[in-house]
Amino acid sequence: MLPDLRPPAPRPGDDPRGVAVLGSTGSIGVQTLDVATRFPQHVRIESLAAGTRWEELAEQARRVRPRRVVIADEGAYGDLRTALGGTDIEVAAGAEAVRALAQAPDVDVVVAAIVGVAGLVPTLAAVEAGKTVALANKESLVVAGALVEAAAARSGAVVVPVDSEHSALFQCLVGEPAGSVARLILTASGGPFRERPAETFDAITPDEAVAHPNWSMGAKVSVDSATLMNKGLEVIEARWLFGVPADRIDVVVHPQSVVHSVVEFVDGSSKAQVGPPDMRVPIQVALSYPERWPADHPRLDWTRTGPLTFEAADRSRFPCLGLAFDALRAGGSAPAALNAANEVAVARFLDGSIRFTDVPRLVEAGLAAARPAGTLDGLLAVDRDARRAADAVRTPTPA
Repeated sequence: MLPDLRPPAPRPGDDPRGVAVLGSTGSIGVQTLDVATRFPQHVRIESLAAGTRWEELAEQARRVRPRRVVIADEGAYGDLRTALGGTDIEVAAGAEAVRALAQAPDVDVVVAAIVGVAGLVPTLAAVEAGKTVALANKESLVVAGALVEAAAARSGAVVVPVDSEHSALFQCLVGEPAGSVARLILTASGGPFRERPAETFDAITPDEAVAHPNWSMGAKVSVDSATLMNKGLEVIEARWLFGVPADRIDVVVHPQSVVHSVVEFVDGSSKAQVGPPDMRVPIQVALSYPERWPADHPRLDWTRTGPLTFEAADRSRFPCLGLAFDALRAGGSAPAALNAANEVAVARFLDGSIRFTDVPRLVEAGLAAARPAGTLDGLLAVDRDARRAADAVRTPTPA
């Protein structure tokens, strides 16, 4: 699915790349606009799409002046249109409009940053249209990796990862021959509860879970980081991005979040991508590939980094990581069921209806909904069934 990773020739021509940002009001979307506005000679924001936050979308549109904006929530269309009255910006609403935006002919790069399975359909549409996809929506590959891979093969789409770990692997693999990889090693910060006694996990609150020690992320991704499910989803994503099976993908906990991931090669050597925890760097890599644009992002001071430590991920304390590996090995629709049940579990934890330790219980219940499914409709049916199964789990009310 990835492009040829030999050193590529520079992109011909000086025209800015037309970019559509799907999920522009989320954390990745906001940082993408920050990066894009630094490079008007390279990037032209053609389109923005958001889910429900029409006021933020309108503010972004007035600032970056795209050709069009789309709000997925059709009920917010009138408010958004009124807010952008007097501009020449096209306004549309609904899921089909988001999908069409991803295939617009003036768009060269689609930043797929819609959180959760909601981002699957427009991401797949962008791949089918042969776009360069800057992929921040890992669920697209977790749920439908085989479909996305097949679509990319047909269309010639290029998928460049935005997640810091996969961007690190991507950068380490450029120029390396096929078949040279022995192992992919994804690093994890360990989240906010790496050293917290497991017997206190029942008392973890949503506020504690979203307080990530190193990264600024949305609530859902922050909870996934706290349970290590985020790392499990990244393992599944890496399998599809890089064609490496589960038994050659490892996770190590690296609390300093300086080494973003490591590739170990068949000759025993390794490469790591290293830098401060700043998502703007992998976003810029995805927008600029195969070039590198000079930027003033923070640099490491190698005299002050302090010790860099690495330790095994404890799957007994964080069972969601093991469940993700189980789903990857099971294959088929198991990763789709895992992702769906996890989305339900995280939502219920954030609204206070279950405890932190109930999250893996709901995920296990959802995994039971997995069944053979080779089409998008079949996978989405598994997604619905897994959500129902997870939501049906009754747990003691948190204190």
